[in-house]
Amino acid sequence: MGILMLSLPDAADAESPLKPAELQVLRSQYEKEGEYVSLQTKFNYAWGLIKSSNRTEQQEGVRLLSEIFRNSPERRRECLYYLALGNYKLGNYAEARRYNDLLLDLEPGNLQAGSLKGLIDDKVAKEGLMGAAIVGGLAVGAAVIGSMIFKGASRKR
Repeated sequence: MGILMLSLPDAADAESPLKPAELQVLRSQYEKEGEYVSLQTKFNYAWGLIKSSNRTEQQEGVRLLSEIFRNSPERRRECLYYLALGNYKLGNYAEARRYNDLLLDLEPGNLQAGSLKGLIDDKVAKEGLMGAAIVGGLAVGAAVIGSMIFKGASRKR
């Protein structure tokens, strides 16, 4: 069984999807192998799906990689980065961080995982600030409505 040696790209590389024809080659090979699909073919197809800009394809890529991760301990290290990347692209930042941290525990100097960690942290911080702003806005809105109700009730007396 040949092992595809992918140099792990910078996290930004995941934003550039494969050309439809390139993804179709991977899909055709995956479908052709059917029930006896090789680990490498499954990994390659999952990798192509994760690079996609289509959310459904990204989800399928994460699902396929999760199967490989669960069932093939010898391939877990390879899967970690792409599981982190796929979950990041899907907005599952807690899962992305979990997989990425596992990879960084194994390879503290991994530049791609370090780059992805920065992207995940930035997204979490931005969403945290947005969440705080939304909660703050709701609290102000509730206070305004509450004071209007209170003023209305006190006028009726």
